[in-house]
Amino acid sequence: MTNEVNPSLDHKQDRNFDEVADHFANKVYGGLKGDIRLAVLRRDLLVRVEQKSEQLQRPLRILDIGAGLAQISTELASLGHELTINDISANMLAKAKAQLDPQYATNIQWLICPYQDLAEQLQGKYDVILCHALLEWLAEPKKLLEFSKDWLGDNGLLSLCFYNPASFVYRNLIMGNFNLLNNPNYRADNKKSLTPNHPVDKEEVFSWLDEFGFVIETVSGLRVFHDYSPLKRGGHNHPEEVLKMEVKYSNQEPFKWMGRYLHVLARAEKPYSQRKVKSLQGKRTKLYK
Repeated sequence: MTNEVNPSLDHKQDRNFDEVADHFANKVYGGLKGDIRLAVLRRDLLVRVEQKSEQLQRPLRILDIGAGLAQISTELASLGHELTINDISANMLAKAKAQLDPQYATNIQWLICPYQDLAEQLQGKYDVILCHALLEWLAEPKKLLEFSKDWLGDNGLLSLCFYNPASFVYRNLIMGNFNLLNNPNYRADNKKSLTPNHPVDKEEVFSWLDEFGFVIETVSGLRVFHDYSPLKRGGHNHPEEVLKMEVKYSNQEPFKWMGRYLHVLARAEKPYSQRKVKSLQGKRTKLYK
């Protein structure tokens, strides 16, 4: 399946990595950082997707919003699932296609547009929606969760990976960058910077998930210690050992909360409209008591 839509001129405040696609690929996935990210996501997601597919006795319909290089979603396509892969950047999706085994191309629909324009292109609900490292680049991040709720079927699964602003503070405390932390107006002004300008605290994200009828199943941290170790010693000199320890501690308390990114698997328990009606009914009951 092929359906390409050019990016619209709307949503200008949302980050587009079109001009720095090569830099993004090298910086994010060109080394151990990317290996850690993918290892934790695979551990969290692949088994859960397999369970859901067995439960429904069919391949799943999966939407990847802001997919970037789409490593996880193209892997899911290779397992026989039906993928819709979206990104605002044509260059990023071109790189994703270049790495795809042609035999799985028929399992994928490619949509190049802001996610806000997807509703005009999508048909039917999805079993799983992926939103990885997108929330923090949006001018209105809460709306992404509302959109995901609208396009997930009953008990659909949301895989949400987002930047953890607490990690920014902690890393700069370790590095002694106190002047930066004391500047509340700090924003990265380098166009190649991959430090988000609109990070959202986990408590706020969790409150949005609850508001839209999601139930959190699991939370993991991505890179819970690697980025905090400027001096490499002992096991840090062995990338394969770092990877094993990152995966081991990624879903353990309290270490997971120090991840540079947090990965949440959440289930769409019931439609938001039903939750809203139930809430209003509860308020009326209290008023008449």
